[in-house]
Amino acid sequence: MSDDKVMIGAEPFFLRGNDTGVLLSHGFTGTTQSMRYLGEALHRLGYTVSAPRLKGHGISPAAMAKSTAGEWIASLEDAFQELRPQCKRIFIGGLSMGGALALYMAGKHAGAFAGVFPINAVIHVDSPDLAGLAFERNAPPVIPGVGSDVKDPATKELAYPEVPVPAIKELFALVAATRELLPRVTCPILILQSRDDHVVPPANGKTIASHVGASRVELVWLDNSFHVATIDNDKDRIVAEVHRFIQSVLAS
Repeated sequence: MSDDKVMIGAEPFFLRGNDTGVLLSHGFTGTTQSMRYLGEALHRLGYTVSAPRLKGHGISPAAMAKSTAGEWIASLEDAFQELRPQCKRIFIGGLSMGGALALYMAGKHAGAFAGVFPINAVIHVDSPDLAGLAFERNAPPVIPGVGSDVKDPATKELAYPEVPVPAIKELFALVAATRELLPRVTCPILILQSRDDHVVPPANGKTIASHVGASRVELVWLDNSFHVATIDNDKDRIVAEVHRFIQSVLAS
């Protein structure tokens, strides 16, 4: 695969609706495919939805190896700036590392978002094996991938089959910075967390809930999905919970 050719299904998408915007972020080594079901469903409910492709994603592991956490953030910030003039209020959400990015954005741009909804977000990785590779001088260029942790046997995530090792330290840096920013996340927050997750420890949900600065905090447990819950058995419940959350915030 070419280092600059985007995979089919990994393209960014923008769906114009009303003046309430929803900014969505996919996760580490993943693509916008994991957010498309949620994004299209929210658009059918009337919202304007933007889901950018994070730098280095949806092309090749080699392309991701050259990307940085700062560039992943910039991908989301660029989409936010494009959405901002078109919407009166903007909500932000994401899956896994995308959930961390959503929390980072909500903390860094306090007051800019009406609400945030992280889905199986990573705030602590809890993996000594990954941590040991982050700055390892003799580390291999890639390790086996973490994608497609899905309970539904008929569904598969579009993600890299391998993790580029240079990106691991970028992930740890992003997670650490986001964790420090949690007290500045003051907008309403809906945390969606799978009880059975083989990629991100489910304890992340409670950590987020207990460390954000928001006065309105909801933690909803997903009982029938693994990590990539946005395309798994709970995908319709996620749509319903996010819609309910947005409408509740708009009405308050």
